[in-house]
Amino acid sequence: MWGYGPNGMMAYGYGWRSMGWMMLFGGVFWVMLLALAVAAVVWIVRASSHGGHYPPRIERSSSGLGILEERYAKGEVQRDEYLQKKRDLGG
Repeated sequence: MWGYGPNGMMAYGYGWRSMGWMMLFGGVFWVMLLALAVAAVVWIVRASSHGGHYPPRIERSSSGLGILEERYAKGEVQRDEYLQKKRDLGG
C-alpha cells in the first residue's frame, strides 16, 4: 500500500535506506562495466596490431642448418660434405 509509513512518503518498507544501497550497487555496476569495456578495447587494439597473430618465433639453432641446406641446394656443397655437416650441427 502507498501512503505515509515509517520510511516517509514511499511504499511501506522501501525508504531512503534501501535506496542508498541500490544507488551504491548501481555505481559499482557502472564502474565495473566501464572497466570491462576499456579492457575489451585494449585487447582488440593489441590483437589488430599483430594482424590477429603473433609473429613467429625465430629459432636460432636452426639457422645454421638452414644455411647448410641452402648451400647444398645451390650446389656449393657436395652430398658427403652436406651429410657430415648436418650430423655435426645435430640435424
